[in-house]
Amino acid sequence: MRHESRRMKRMARSHKRKKTSGMNLTSLMDVFTILVFFLLTNTSSNEALEPPKVITLPDSVVETKPRETVTLMVTNEEILVESNSVVATSEVLESEEIIIEAIKQAMIAEMGKAIGVAQASAEAEAEEAGTEGEVQPEPPEVNILADRGIPFSLLKKVMSSCTEAGYTKVSLAVIQKASQG
Repeated sequence: MRHESRRMKRMARSHKRKKTSGMNLTSLMDVFTILVFFLLTNTSSNEALEPPKVITLPDSVVETKPRETVTLMVTNEEILVESNSVVATSEVLESEEIIIEAIKQAMIAEMGKAIGVAQASAEAEAEEAGTEGEVQPEPPEVNILADRGIPFSLLKKVMSSCTEAGYTKVSLAVIQKASQG
């Protein structure tokens, strides 16, 4: 009998210990780690510009992805700089001027953002290359999203206005198709 009572005391002690122990969080932490990893990889992979539904971009087999820059959109109704309406498309088409002053002024107003992006890009490339010292920023650039049905004479005026505002790199956004090779 005495032997049984010791055994019962031991079982009671071990049962008390189990109740006082906390919740095991290892499985929960594993799930959260996987969730954080999934969110980080999927948010950083969305580098392409999303064109609005009113613009149908032309197709291309370009290999490089666009960098984050000032965005200028040309629709059938209006021209927008960073989603702010600047001038009506019909007004630009009717104009005899090669440089459209409204576009030029809007692009000059966005110059601070363009230079900041170019400076950050140059610093990141220098850090990646391991070089130190004075970093020369790249010239400001603009991405133009234009509907494939827009006449080239309009695009020429838009691009001329951007270069007159100081944007030396002008990129036209296209839809990337599979490469032919």
